[in-house]
This record gives sequence, C-alpha cells and structure tokens, in this order.
Amino acid sequence: MNKKESCSGISGRVAPVVNRNRCEGKDDCVQVCPFDVFEVAKISKEQRANLSIIGKIKAFNHGGMQAFVVNPSACHACKLCIDACPENALTLQPYNP
Repeated sequence: MNKKESCSGISGRVAPVVNRNRCEGKDDCVQVCPFDVFEVAKISKEQRANLSIIGKIKAFNHGGMQAFVVNPSACHACKLCIDACPENALTLQPYNP
C-alpha cells in the first residue's frame, strides 16, 4: 500500500499545527506526508521572539529552520506526520480556513 492509500480520511476537516517550541525542522513530516502539507523554512524574527527560552535554544541550534503547514486543506488526518515527528511537535486540530 502506498502512502496516499494509507491516508483514507477526507481532506479539509483537520489540519496539523506545529508547536514552535518543540519543532527542530528535521523534515520528517515533509518526507512522510503524501499530500505536500508541509515544508521546512526559516522562522521569522517575530516567531522567534514568541518562543520560550528552550524554544529559542532549539531554533538557534537548528539554524532557525522549522516545519510549516503550507497546504492545510490537503490534510487527510492519517497521522503519518504525527507518528514521524521525533519532537512530538505536531497535533491535529479542526481546520477552519
């Protein structure tokens, strides 16, 4: 079974949310998501300013790179990203465009 077949949910009902204080931008979510929901990019100065001390240290150690949900309506709630994230930085929440 391919990745898309394992994601049998209906898109647009839930979307992943990234916990900025946990994410280390390791790209695991990008690699496992068959619907291109994520990308890894550098966080902004404003986002960095809102991090906890531990979050700021993690961001510094990882070059400010973190996962971003760029296509939330494509999420099929298969939780492959949640299972793959080594920092437990992802949750699913109701999608409200």
